[in-house]
Amino acid sequence: MKLLLVLIAFTLTTESYAQVFGVKAGMNLSKIMAMDDEDNYSDEYKMNPGFHVGPTVEFYLSELISFETGLILSTKGFRMSEEETYFGDTYEYKIKANLLYIDVPILAKGNFVVGDVKIYGVLGPHIGMGLSGKFKEEYTANGETETDEEVIEWGSDPDKHDIKRPDFGITAGAGIEINSVQVGISYGLGLANISAYTEGGNKISNRVLGLSIGYKFGGN
Repeated sequence: MKLLLVLIAFTLTTESYAQVFGVKAGMNLSKIMAMDDEDNYSDEYKMNPGFHVGPTVEFYLSELISFETGLILSTKGFRMSEEETYFGDTYEYKIKANLLYIDVPILAKGNFVVGDVKIYGVLGPHIGMGLSGKFKEEYTANGETETDEEVIEWGSDPDKHDIKRPDFGITAGAGIEINSVQVGISYGLGLANISAYTEGGNKISNRVLGLSIGYKFGGN
């Protein structure tokens, strides 16, 4: 949490370089990497659609090199479904986890100008903090469906909590900018084990594919 506050202060107070403020928003497609000492279960999980939105600021070292950061409200999570048939009857179980985070990326950015178009690539770490979340379960048997929702308990005690709040990882991405409008794609590779239950090598990490559109006020 202290590191998150330091990065927020850096975002708001840095005056060493030319600054350009902006805003971006877009769609997230998130899932998880899940494994333990016995196997990797990541393929059992599907992409969960969501969103991201927030202010950004870019610090230019030169026309071609800059650093980008921001305060991004971002959804993460996963979907999973299982279906089996016994004696002609179909049974289906679905679970969806919707997690809401505040993320701070610190991205090195390379800019390449081709005519009126700027092509860019970004790479760097991100840290995040879980804010809220829910598990939604749906069970269908003999044509009847039952649903249940459970609020996610954040923390590191496996007897009381589901998911740890802190998250961190590496973000890579690319995009184009035309007349201060940016369109980009990014991938966030979570490196933190967010599972509160770690016995038997249990590990869960976030994975997020993001598609975004942004606007830079004033441009550069």
